[in-house]
Amino acid sequence: MHRPLEGERPPRGGVLDPVVRSVLDVQDEVRAAFGWSLDADRASAEAACTMLDGNAPCGRPSWSPSARTHHLEALRRVVLEASAVVVVGAAASERDVRSACTPEAVVVAADGAAGAVGLDLPLVAVVSDLDGAEHLERAVRRAPTLVLHAHGDNIERWRERLPAWSADVHPLPLVLTHQTPSPLAGAENPGGFTDGDRAVCLLLALGVPAERLTLVGFATGHVGPWSGSTDPDKKRAKLRWMADVLQRLGMPLLNGDEH
Repeated sequence: MHRPLEGERPPRGGVLDPVVRSVLDVQDEVRAAFGWSLDADRASAEAACTMLDGNAPCGRPSWSPSARTHHLEALRRVVLEASAVVVVGAAASERDVRSACTPEAVVVAADGAAGAVGLDLPLVAVVSDLDGAEHLERAVRRAPTLVLHAHGDNIERWRERLPAWSADVHPLPLVLTHQTPSPLAGAENPGGFTDGDRAVCLLLALGVPAERLTLVGFATGHVGPWSGSTDPDKKRAKLRWMADVLQRLGMPLLNGDEH
């Protein structure tokens, strides 16, 4: 895969640096393509950082900014020690995931695709902008690291779910991500656009070699069964951007459109 040249990495914004600059640039390109507002993305991310500031946000010391950094570093250790990391997209079947899981592999799911991860498999993280509906609700009760993404179109969802989960789900390690070009204290921008390609960006930024990633259920030609309620045409357009991000990273699409 492409590795950054000397001087190619952008300034640090949080703990992580994106692997290549273009996975950040794509966020501006997507906003322009769909007519979305950077101000809305920034407002959502800043509001999430404000809600999750302090020593015990939502009554949870484990959600504080320092604790979130700890959770990210703990996730880094887990994925670096694993023999492989299976990244599960919305077109995956449980059989696909099970077949891809070699001994000592761990699993990272994109939002509702956690529903394709059997209860006996090591689900270590879910990367989500919270449109995974009941599949995501079931997943968070398994207490993986929740990599929660704040953007302009989901502010009401995270404002509703975070207080609910703080009361109902224990423990739930939390990491916060955003998609704005400016660094935000307490949040990360590993790059990417959809939950699936953002999960890949995150893992590469954590230092997982590309050859140890296995992508399952990353389809571009149809909307996967684990996607939340959405307009099919708009979703397919988003999936084409997902494929574009993966191409920029030098990652192939595997086990997606053929299922």
